[in-house]
Amino acid sequence: MHDVVIAGGGPVGLFLAAELALSGCSVVVLERDPEPASPLKALPLGLRGLNAGSAETFHRRGLLEAMAQASGVEPQKLGADPEAVAAPVPREVSHFAGMTLAAADIDTGALPPRLPSPAMEGFMTSLEAAGSVLCARATALGAEIIRSAPVTAVAQDAGSILVTAGGQEYRGRWLVGCDGGRSAVRQLAGFEFVGTEPLFTGYAAKVAFADPGQLPLGFHLTPNGMYLRTPLEGHLGMMDFDGAAFDRSRPPTREHLQTVLRRISGTNVTLNEVHLASSFTDRAMQTTTYRQGRMLLAGDAAHIHSPLGGQGLNLGIGDAVNLGWKLAATVRGWAPEGLLDTYTSERHPVGAAVLDWSRAQVATMKPGPNAPALRRLVHDLMRTTDGTTHVYRQTSGLFHRYDLGGAQALVGRSAPDFRFEDGTRLGELLRRGRAVALDFSTDRALQAAAKGWAGRIHYAAGPARNDLGLTALLIRPDGIVAWTGEPAPDREAFERAAARWLGAPRS
Repeated sequence: MHDVVIAGGGPVGLFLAAELALSGCSVVVLERDPEPASPLKALPLGLRGLNAGSAETFHRRGLLEAMAQASGVEPQKLGADPEAVAAPVPREVSHFAGMTLAAADIDTGALPPRLPSPAMEGFMTSLEAAGSVLCARATALGAEIIRSAPVTAVAQDAGSILVTAGGQEYRGRWLVGCDGGRSAVRQLAGFEFVGTEPLFTGYAAKVAFADPGQLPLGFHLTPNGMYLRTPLEGHLGMMDFDGAAFDRSRPPTREHLQTVLRRISGTNVTLNEVHLASSFTDRAMQTTTYRQGRMLLAGDAAHIHSPLGGQGLNLGIGDAVNLGWKLAATVRGWAPEGLLDTYTSERHPVGAAVLDWSRAQVATMKPGPNAPALRRLVHDLMRTTDGTTHVYRQTSGLFHRYDLGGAQALVGRSAPDFRFEDGTRLGELLRRGRAVALDFSTDRALQAAAKGWAGRIHYAAGPARNDLGLTALLIRPDGIVAWTGEPAPDREAFERAAARWLGAPRS
């Protein structure tokens, strides 16, 4: 029997498998597809954006350089000046409803503190690149990956889960569905899935244009919808506000795509050939809970929405890094009571916010007689300093806050990448998937206390290049600040925070 069975071998399932294996859990991943490679995962249709928060997560597990290399990005272009003490101004900011924004308009003083890091910016990747890096990571750590194994039945009792996949049975103590928007686990387990119905059919295609000059690069909102051309050869995206009538009703042929494109663009552009095409919608749905007994959901299995703003992959990676250490702690027997339930209480609001962000963009882009006025208003608001800063805060993946209690501004947030004077970074200390206690004080007040959680807490002490005025921090395995010592480390407060997240100390 495995500790954890994961349904779905995409980036979210593979990241979760690696997190669990890193903590010593036995893991099997059941993947429906027979091969890891697929034209839909490669560029251009597999194009995805990693935001800065996801880049930071990969940095904390020692995967940033491999992800950048697989994505064709030079790692040195991501990070800050290695000698910098303060974080640089962001170089990029996401768009809202196709409206591009200028990073120079961000008010960095209105953002929570951040420090220089190798992961200062997001970058473009593909499902193929992310899958290859994470598959190598999971298998190197001992996770087993079985392909051609679609899940067809699940049954749970008090102590285990029986999963039928690919005609075989697999038993585990826990099951996590990471099997996408049409999740078999979600449906078989009867999770409630609620939300809003779609307004458009979207298309992603690789085509050959007879006259590409008629369609300039970038996002283009028109009275009939939206089209997008990227620098990737033949890459075409469209949104047709047909109430999602076409989606998956029949294959998107060349003739159909050309008709839709001509109507949306207002041109007589010709498509010579369609090499590959798929459709999608803006249906925005979320399960009411991410856990039922011994079954959990992560990624698109738990929430679906339109790809506007490129939040889907990032949301799933955030689920996986939040769930991984909590489920591992439960498996290993040291999790404090209620720890696993914090996965839903922390991640569900983040998912709901992303769904609303997607809905707001769709509403802004929907054609109609009042649409131009609404777009002008939203455009003007977004171009203000407050508006641009808000978009960056919502989309960078760096600044959401879990409600962990306490007034200190960093508690519940992703920790800045503190750097000791010897050059060691927090991100490097998190690579083993354990909590980290940072002690910048001169009396090493927390060292004796941290010994009570040997094997669960990595204690590191010394002066930092920039301690942000703090004396000590406790950082969870997912990089979230659980406690800060102000104005001086308080051993009892530290021990209470450690017990809350890491269970009882060792005797």
